[in-house]
Amino acid sequence: MAAIKLERLSPVVSERVKPFLQELLSGYPDNIHSIHIVGSSLTQDFNEKTSDINSIVVLKAMDLKFVEFVAPLGKKYRKKGLAAPLIMTPEYISGSLDVFPIEFLDFQLIHETVFGEDILKDIAIKTSDLRHQCEREIKTKLIGLRQGYVSSMGDKHILTERFVSSISGYMPLFRGIIYLMGKERPVGKYDVITALSAATGVNGGIFSKIIDIKKGKIKPGKDELVTVFEEYYSATEKIGKIIDEVQV
Repeated sequence: MAAIKLERLSPVVSERVKPFLQELLSGYPDNIHSIHIVGSSLTQDFNEKTSDINSIVVLKAMDLKFVEFVAPLGKKYRKKGLAAPLIMTPEYISGSLDVFPIEFLDFQLIHETVFGEDILKDIAIKTSDLRHQCEREIKTKLIGLRQGYVSSMGDKHILTERFVSSISGYMPLFRGIIYLMGKERPVGKYDVITALSAATGVNGGIFSKIIDIKKGKIKPGKDELVTVFEEYYSATEKIGKIIDEVQV
């Protein structure tokens, strides 16, 4: 079996993923092109008690038998915080860069190749594709905020959950916008918000506040949540208008 490269992972992440990787490679030694750890487990935002460990398994050719092989492992390794891996092929990646530029830019920025060839490092994204997805994502998030606020029916706990569950999805989008604006993308969430504010001129304080709410640093009352919603929506809308004006 080829070597698994775990030295650049944190000890906690390394300990959790090693048995999973060994099981994958022993079960399917010939068709695995590469395996990559991606996302927050590689960053300062990783919380070993609550954060998932995400991965991408790249197969040389798509094989549904591999999918069937991996499926039963989910319950076993879910207890250790491992999310189900994304399964792709080199062909799928090259054919999907125009559809998912935000996601692949984030994979490129935040990944560690633990087996095989680093297929993510040389990804090239067209700015026109990125702008279109950023515009679509912002408009989708505006709809989500409106619908989430209405469906909460004024329930403080539901409304808080709506806010905190949505903020993580903003980070890849924000990094994509920062890239679109020609600026360097940070990795940490608070750094991303600071860089976004600098790139767009939009005050990102509300996004930092929601992260603080998620971490339990702030516990807003019902009346304050109304203000949080208004500021959250307004800042998102302002960013959307800036994207609409970007020429690529």
